Amino acid sequence: MPKLASDGEFHGPSIDEFFPDAVFQIGTLVIHRIHLIQFLATAIVVLVLWLGTRKMRVVPGRFQSVVEMGLDFVRVNIAEDLLGRKDGRRFLPILTTLFFMILFMNLTGIIPFLNIAGTSIIAVPLLLAVISYVTFIYAGIKKSPKNFFKNSLFPSGVPPFLYIIVTPLEIISTFIIRPVTLTLRLLMNMIVGHLMLVLFFSATQFFVFTLGSGWIALGAGTLAFGFAFTLFEVLVAFLQAYVFTILTAVYIQLAVAEEH
Repeated sequence: MPKLASDGEFHGPSIDEFFPDAVFQIGTLVIHRIHLIQFLATAIVVLVLWLGTRKMRVVPGRFQSVVEMGLDFVRVNIAEDLLGRKDGRRFLPILTTLFFMILFMNLTGIIPFLNIAGTSIIAVPLLLAVISYVTFIYAGIKKSPKNFFKNSLFPSGVPPFLYIIVTPLEIISTFIIRPVTLTLRLLMNMIVGHLMLVLFFSATQFFVFTLGSGWIALGAGTLAFGFAFTLFEVLVAFLQAYVFTILTAVYIQLAVAEEH
């Protein structure tokens, strides 16, 4: 969280929020607060899924029911809905991993004392986009080893003389823009969400504790906006996990389409 300046003026959040000081260092590997949050989110999602599935019962308890609802959501609404039963179950592990990893790392942005999403620095969104991209390429090559790249770069039905225009556009849109947009969409949403929350709550602190008097009413307003935006961030955390996962499924579906 930004600190109030000694001159009594308000200074809002900046991009420096995402470059915290090192907590400790192992050789050349520097570990800071956001890395620790990423480790924690990963450990929690693994623990939750392990505890929820290690002793499955015919009549599930509450915890197992919640975990099963989450798993069924990915299986039914993303994997099988877009890829069908066979391919849906084939790619279900990677889609489930993407969804829950992104969701849990996004939610750390609204948890007290953590206050920043594990997906708010580029390393994680970029890694997940690379995994999505590699899965898309793998699915296409597995489906049609000889024709995947040919059909992707030289789509049927296009006059040959137009390939000089179409093929570069296909290279850019299919093999460059997709991983870039996956990365930036997730990253920017988490950055903006964090900055907005910090802005609201630090403004509340400034109005109430620094200015005081009649400014307290305005501080109450920024506090209310902060809590409302926190609820909105819960929705954004879920939607970004859903969008990233469903786009990955869409790309896989395009890769395994019959024309390939």
